[in-house]
Amino acid sequence: MNNAPEHVPLIRTTRGGFPECVHLGSVAVVDADGRLIAEVGDGHGMNFTRSALKPLQALGFVQDGGLAHFGFDSQMLALMCASHGGEAMHVKVVQRMLERIDAKESDLRCGCHPPSYFTHTETSIPPGARFSQLHHNCSGKHAGFLAFCRMHGQPLRRYLDLDSPLQQRVRANVERFAGSRDLPMGIDGCSAPNFAIPLSSLAHSFCRLALRETPELAALAYAMTRHPDLVSGTARSDLMLMQAGKGDWVSKVGAEGVQAIGVRSRGIGIAIRVADGNRRALHVATIAVLQQLGLIDEPASTPLAKMDQRVIRNYRGTAVGAVEPLFALPPLA
Repeated sequence: MNNAPEHVPLIRTTRGGFPECVHLGSVAVVDADGRLIAEVGDGHGMNFTRSALKPLQALGFVQDGGLAHFGFDSQMLALMCASHGGEAMHVKVVQRMLERIDAKESDLRCGCHPPSYFTHTETSIPPGARFSQLHHNCSGKHAGFLAFCRMHGQPLRRYLDLDSPLQQRVRANVERFAGSRDLPMGIDGCSAPNFAIPLSSLAHSFCRLALRETPELAALAYAMTRHPDLVSGTARSDLMLMQAGKGDWVSKVGAEGVQAIGVRSRGIGIAIRVADGNRRALHVATIAVLQQLGLIDEPASTPLAKMDQRVIRNYRGTAVGAVEPLFALPPLA
């Protein structure tokens, strides 16, 4: 059965005033009851959550008292929800987590890549620089996985196995929030299982997170909004979004064009998907959604200024085109 979402044109780029690229996607906005109150494209379509799933992947550890068991602080919990930039501040917290649970860098199974800090800040990797799994953007999540296993006396080497108690617990939590047990599953870039869920369910999950529906969700939301620099990093979109929200918005981006935001004061959740994964299109779509919902006016006066990529410039800084939203959300009741 083909469950591909029915995306629509979401963002268009122009060059010299002539259309050049069109990015398809969907937007879902839900209320606290999970009711879809505004959508563009396929608001109920199934989409892989990618790293937007991380708060739910950390939830079981919090539910079972892991924070108190190991004396984890809010910085550590923020790293469990992070797609971090591999900066020194991120690596140090992950090292503290591993020390606290008597685990080593070699126990991680996330792999290694150059810190994304260099890509997002457009800086060069220093000659001779060496990196480890600690620099992987998901190392905090994986350290949290190890902590869950250590707390429950489970072998660390099996923590990514689909039939492990840890991954079964993650799946149960995801199914509960998605409202379905029939979820497509795949393996994420960090080798952890990941799930596709309805876009509206992703939005509702972040609404519930922002509203701090349970003590466990409150702990996760507090950690993420208290330490947005740890959840993301320098020049990263989640840092900008949570700074702009001033504690009211909880935000998490996912690979391949996924953005989820919960807004506590409005009792709404937002999920955006750009189908081709284009980051610039996702940023412009996110700004447009926030503006159309009345959550921001002009981004230039907010921490979101660097996300506002509506002008295309060449390497000389000359404006050569534009990035334009093609959608309009209906007014909310």
